[in-house]
Amino acid sequence: MQRQLKLALQLFIIGLVWLNSSAALAQDGKMYPMDAPKEEGAIPLGTGGVKDQPAKESWFRQWGDPMARNITTATLTPFLADPAKANGTSVIVAPGGGFMWLSMGNEGWEVAEALAAQGFNAFVLKYRLQPTADSLEDFEKQMNQRFAEAEKLSDGKNAEPKRPRWDLSNQLADVEAAYALIASRADEWKVDMNRIGMVGFSAGAGLTMHTTLNSKKVKLAFIAPIYGGMNAVEVPKNAPPMFVAIAADDFLFRGNFDLIKSWYDAQVPVELHLYQNGGHGFGLGNPDRTSNKWFDAFMHWLDVNGFTKKS
Repeated sequence: MQRQLKLALQLFIIGLVWLNSSAALAQDGKMYPMDAPKEEGAIPLGTGGVKDQPAKESWFRQWGDPMARNITTATLTPFLADPAKANGTSVIVAPGGGFMWLSMGNEGWEVAEALAAQGFNAFVLKYRLQPTADSLEDFEKQMNQRFAEAEKLSDGKNAEPKRPRWDLSNQLADVEAAYALIASRADEWKVDMNRIGMVGFSAGAGLTMHTTLNSKKVKLAFIAPIYGGMNAVEVPKNAPPMFVAIAADDFLFRGNFDLIKSWYDAQVPVELHLYQNGGHGFGLGNPDRTSNKWFDAFMHWLDVNGFTKKS
């Protein structure tokens, strides 16, 4: 539990550093308010609200991507593969954002569309978040305060700043509800429950790992934490194969291979792609970065492991 808590703490800074990453340089990093999109097909999961959260869900656009924050109602949006191409394997997609917002476009819908195009059923999980300031202006100030902490941590000279002890029980309940919903409609959606995995980005990678380590209800056939925390964990029995992608210039890497070693020592299949560059939050890819090919590598890994064969 102590290691799991440490992993959760590590995730707090993830989304914050992403804001200053090289992936953002080509676009405007200022936050612009936007109307909430229709989110066609989104299914409420009925997992309740968020304690001490007076603010309503709101959306903003940054670097051209839609972001959601103050989420109190979890939803699941299916992106089903064309029946002619569907292979029966499904993937729960968990966007990131330091548990304070979700990058719904870059790490959610776009990834789900790419998976569906390859024959996978994809389900974007919009999970509940920690409360943030109501106004976008105050939220930006709140983030700026965190940037200073991230800078201290990233320079390698100072001790790690204290970070909030996030309770991920809400987020885990959302994953479990999503899994139960998929199971209840498996026939309708042509889902093979023995071939359902989870891919998460940044904080979503942490949620993927937290689910793997703690859930008694979710049985994942594979996991893919993308640019998530790399700390050592206690690998559970019957842990799924794992695919990891991270850039060497990512704040979270820092030369740490402990997560990979945990899987390796447990004799569970693991594959690591350490890219020369890409920073943090590269999603499906950014121009002139070696990390742009991670999705192709992931598709090949799924193919070699038998997840592209029709069930």
